[in-house]
Amino acid sequence: MPAGGRPTVRSRRLGTALKQYRHAARLDQPQAAEVIAASQARISRLESGHVTARVIEVRLLLDAYGVKDLVERARLEELAKHSKNRGWWLEHAEHLRPDYMDHIALEDDASYIREWQQVLVPGLLQTQAYTEAVIHTSPNYMPPERVTQMVKVREARQAKIEEGGATYSVIVWEAVVAHPLVGVEVHREQLSAILDAMKRKNVTVQVLPFSVGALATVTSAFSTFSFDSEPAVQAVALENLRGTSVLEGPEDLAAYANMYDLLRSSALAPDASAKLIRGILRSLKEDAS
Repeated sequence: MPAGGRPTVRSRRLGTALKQYRHAARLDQPQAAEVIAASQARISRLESGHVTARVIEVRLLLDAYGVKDLVERARLEELAKHSKNRGWWLEHAEHLRPDYMDHIALEDDASYIREWQQVLVPGLLQTQAYTEAVIHTSPNYMPPERVTQMVKVREARQAKIEEGGATYSVIVWEAVVAHPLVGVEVHREQLSAILDAMKRKNVTVQVLPFSVGALATVTSAFSTFSFDSEPAVQAVALENLRGTSVLEGPEDLAAYANMYDLLRSSALAPDASAKLIRGILRSLKEDAS
């Protein structure tokens, strides 16, 4: 069973794929159960992610479903091998919501991460001071020891991007960089950090300007994730009042992939975005002098 008795992101992704391939093969759960000499209940729990398929079960099921793509087969076998792996974030589990850990697991597995933010600097780009300032402005009190843990988690998440472990593309609304929600000094440091991040080959930052009008209000913040060598969206994480929700349905994936493309085509190019941020940073420094 996945750690903690609940489906993990990996076990759920594996189960969803197996279910989709079973449907494509026009087999029902009892027929799939016969393939691996198990009960229908096991197939149901495999497909829901409540238990993790063994590699041999994945191979037998994919044979029965007619899946011949070697790359796809290898991907699903890897999910089976690693679904129970203990991620680094579980060391901080007592300080993290389960949905936040799901988000981190998606980031940890992803080869491509795309993000849209209209209010805050994305977590993967935040400085320590910015993170602390945002936490302290929250109406919900957080004890100092938990703040320290949250900062450590944020820095551990950023390590993957800093080490080039994923291609990271982010679009922020102009308000994020133009209007400080934290102290001016913290905001200046944060803008400088964004400009430094933009120098990395695996990082792209674009600013959606005020001039595009209502487009910035069409959707709240979201992240999309791809886990293969191609950037096709395979999971979406949505931020909401109660935390993070993960979407994996084909129609949802297509809708958010299209939304990101629309935002990207309407945003300033990376060079123009950097120029805008440098201009804002220069104005903040002049106001302070």
